[in-house]
Amino acid sequence: MSSPMELLPGGGRGGRRTLAETAAAELHQLILSGELPSGTPLRLVELANRLEMSQMPVREGLRRLEALGLVDIIPHRGAWVRELSLEDLRDTHETRLALESLAVRAAAEHFGAEDEQQATAALAEHLRLSRSEDSIGARQSHADFHFTLYRAGGSQWLARAIEPVWQNSERYRFGSRQTAAQIERNRQEHQAILDACVAHDSDAAEEALRTHLAGAVQRITETMTSRQKGTS
Repeated sequence: MSSPMELLPGGGRGGRRTLAETAAAELHQLILSGELPSGTPLRLVELANRLEMSQMPVREGLRRLEALGLVDIIPHRGAWVRELSLEDLRDTHETRLALESLAVRAAAEHFGAEDEQQATAALAEHLRLSRSEDSIGARQSHADFHFTLYRAGGSQWLARAIEPVWQNSERYRFGSRQTAAQIERNRQEHQAILDACVAHDSDAAEEALRTHLAGAVQRITETMTSRQKGTS
């Protein structure tokens, strides 16, 4: 099995994972990739065989994903990948807007040269991986870019508060291939956020972020609505 994506943005790099952390990261990637679609029963024996480990770390991994809101666990009944819905998407979007607006405003106030260097590198990597259709790497570099900004604001608690709702929103990024125009539009939106932070313009940073998130949720809503009509 290929090396798993970091479970949380920038988390755990350079250190050894426990088996539970490895199980959580592997399952996390299977959920985000759509290999374990929403509503899928998560049976311990099957998952342990798939991940080639015992049931105990898999059980702990599922609990970690439950804490992120990606998995529902009902005692004595089992676990499932949490269902996707337009209502949940809207709730997730509004929560991200509230938290990330605060974070990007703080980032703009405190943004330094090292923050700019790291964010610029993450954005360049995201563009490169998006163009090469490396969805796993592009997803990670996208998270690295945003969380470089958010952590620049200086609040560890705010960055931590964003992580669970970020992870839930990632489930709605469907695996369809992005066009060159979509990749360029995303680059421009991200660059606008970064430029505002470099200029220490909190209002512009928040406006650019809101534009970016609004566009993303609109595209996802259109995709979900189209799919629902196709199955009705």
